[in-house]
Amino acid sequence: MVDSKTFDVIIIGGSYAGLSAAMSLGRSLRNVLIIDGGKPCNRQTPHSHNFITQDGVEPSRINEQAKDQVLNYDTVEFIEDFALNAKKTESGFNITTLSGKVFNAHKLIFSSGIKDIMPDIPGFSDCWGISIIHCPYCHGFENKGKKTAIYASIPRALHLAPLIKNLTGNLTLIIKNMTDLKEDEIQILKNNQVKFIAADITSIEHDLGNLKSIGFSNGEKHSFEALYASLPFEQHSQIPQELGCTFTYDGYIDVTPFQETSIKGVYACGDNSNMFRSVANAVNTGNFTGAKVNTDLANGQFK
Repeated sequence: MVDSKTFDVIIIGGSYAGLSAAMSLGRSLRNVLIIDGGKPCNRQTPHSHNFITQDGVEPSRINEQAKDQVLNYDTVEFIEDFALNAKKTESGFNITTLSGKVFNAHKLIFSSGIKDIMPDIPGFSDCWGISIIHCPYCHGFENKGKKTAIYASIPRALHLAPLIKNLTGNLTLIIKNMTDLKEDEIQILKNNQVKFIAADITSIEHDLGNLKSIGFSNGEKHSFEALYASLPFEQHSQIPQELGCTFTYDGYIDVTPFQETSIKGVYACGDNSNMFRSVANAVNTGNFTGAKVNTDLANGQFK
């Protein structure tokens, strides 16, 4: 079914970045359609932090309140569906959804986020976002002073170690092989009383997502209360790639400082184009993207 209405903007992804962009556009009287599949990457996280006025609030509550406020603007519509593909048209783009609907718009915003790829470790995914965490700014204060480990590539682990050591005196680095570390790196870590375990993680013991212990390939088991992990990811939507958007080396949608992708009329914001994963940053980039898209629409009409 083809919708005869042509929207000014279609936003793919209706979580924090997408809703923030929609608010900017709704307040500028733009006709906006948000398409969202209802699976934000932080849906298992019990509380959001480091977001002023919303510190400690459940992420779903923030999302629900944001959606209610955004939909107070009459020109903004929201559907629960999944965008399958997009085609460039003479006037913009059309989007086909999983339910078979087709929508048209002059501009596209992708706020579709990313999907973390969980390791094949029993118990790992059950703890993700609860006691296996990714960011000391989002979760560090709540885990201060706890027995903590880092499970990440060497560059990422070395970046995290000083930040996490500031929050706890009991820190262990989990690596596959000590030879992956340079001698000067080992010495700095030892100078700061960071311990090492050189083995693969084979199992996670937990209680309702709260970490109890970690089992290793060398047969050992160690108790921990928190684990910082850096996981590979994939884009939640494949449409930007299909449209020809370029990506960074790390797999993010490549955007200009104005959130523009390499395809004219296509923008991206939030986790899909920014490695700093937080609700506050998603809201920030979404707000800016909405303003930028409105400016481009206005300038295109003001002739």
